[in-house]
Amino acid sequence: MTAPLLAISGLRKAFGAVIACDDVDLEIRPGEIHAVIGPNGAGKSTLIGQIAGEIRPDAGSIRFAGEEITRLPVHARAARGLGRSFQITSILPRFTARHNVALAAQAHDGHSFRFWQPATEEHGLREAADRALDRVGLAERAEVPAAALAHGEQRQLELAMALAGGPQLLLLDEPMAGTGHEESAKIVALLGKLREETTILLIEHDMDAVFKLADRITVLVYGRVIATGSPDEIRRHPEARRAYLGEESA
Repeated sequence: MTAPLLAISGLRKAFGAVIACDDVDLEIRPGEIHAVIGPNGAGKSTLIGQIAGEIRPDAGSIRFAGEEITRLPVHARAARGLGRSFQITSILPRFTARHNVALAAQAHDGHSFRFWQPATEEHGLREAADRALDRVGLAERAEVPAAALAHGEQRQLELAMALAGGPQLLLLDEPMAGTGHEESAKIVALLGKLREETTILLIEHDMDAVFKLADRITVLVYGRVIATGSPDEIRRHPEARRAYLGEESA
């Protein structure tokens, strides 16, 4: 069997008396879309924050591409190929779509950052931005200010920003949040294409999207993994159905 791209073992995080991550074990295989689902307060955002390096775990191990990264800072994980999008829109509204993505590429490169020179004036950054915008279907909207984009387009822009650094693994925290039916369908189609070149860890409340996209699904409840399996296995899992899918076991 192929070695996992991401391997989490015994991950634990508590905030006072609240255990947000309770001895979590999780493996993400190269090339898959792996969804993490669970009710509000299940610990999903805490889990993804620990993977990205924004939250330090109390215990446990995180290995990425065979390397121990548990104590590495955010920028070091990004440099190794971890890309991240957020549940709340994190774009710069007055900047164009191209400028937002170029800045994301610039931040990833680190060494090329120059306060006095617009990122889009650097040829390499502009090319990286245009490639990422093309991948998410926003090539023709490159010069539009981010504030003038529709909400679904802003979510696409965030994906482009996450892709700008060429990640091996994309951590996506509710990319469909706040989108309408048509916008959500467009993002589902986009993620379906991205899976051909990028491994994705997806946190999402839209169950139609999750079951359409995911190769495997992990269910979290009160910070603990109660099930991991294929979409069909999760549909049949009694605890998963009771905990999150809103169904009674047969």
